[in-house]
Amino acid sequence: MIFKDIYLDIKAVQERDPAARSALEVLLLYQGVHALIWHRFAHWFYKHHMFFIARLISQIARFFTLIEIHPGAQLGHGILIDHGSGVVIGETTVVGDNCTIYQGVTLGGVGTQKGKRHPTLGNNVTVGAGAKILGSFEVGDNCTIAANAVLLKPLEDNVTAVGVPARPVKKDGIPIPREDKKQVTLETYCRMEDQIRQLQGEVRELRARLDERNQTE
Repeated sequence: MIFKDIYLDIKAVQERDPAARSALEVLLLYQGVHALIWHRFAHWFYKHHMFFIARLISQIARFFTLIEIHPGAQLGHGILIDHGSGVVIGETTVVGDNCTIYQGVTLGGVGTQKGKRHPTLGNNVTVGAGAKILGSFEVGDNCTIAANAVLLKPLEDNVTAVGVPARPVKKDGIPIPREDKKQVTLETYCRMEDQIRQLQGEVRELRARLDERNQTE
């Protein structure tokens, strides 16, 4: 199974990286593939409760590839880590099949609690360079997280998210209309104006009653 996953990772690079010329070149010279190979073995030891050996392998891989993948992370097959320097994948992260992860990506946790604290990525997810996905939530299949985005909430399938914090801008390839901030501001102003008029009317009425009371006294 490990060797099948390694084969599929190499094929993924050949299919999705136009710079890749041959399977041999990918196997020998691509640090993303090297990091995944090291991780496949480290994860096997981790599943068999040999945690020290697993972590030792992951640290050696980090030293040589500049890619840090915790041995507990569950990675699917056909994954492309392109360039890869600075990628960090946490212990309880789950990455689906055929995902693409660019350099500087963090799949991280929040807080210091034990248990599931890292994200779960569906299949065919693309995470742009420098993007951060932080927390225990799910990112649906076929999603794209833009470069340098900071995603803190779940995404449905087929969504593109951008920004800090990241927000959906496309669903099924169709742009999601943004709420018109100017319209919201105008509506809020009109409501405030109505409330001011109402308060002014109440004040005038109270003054009239007070004057009437003073005259009767």
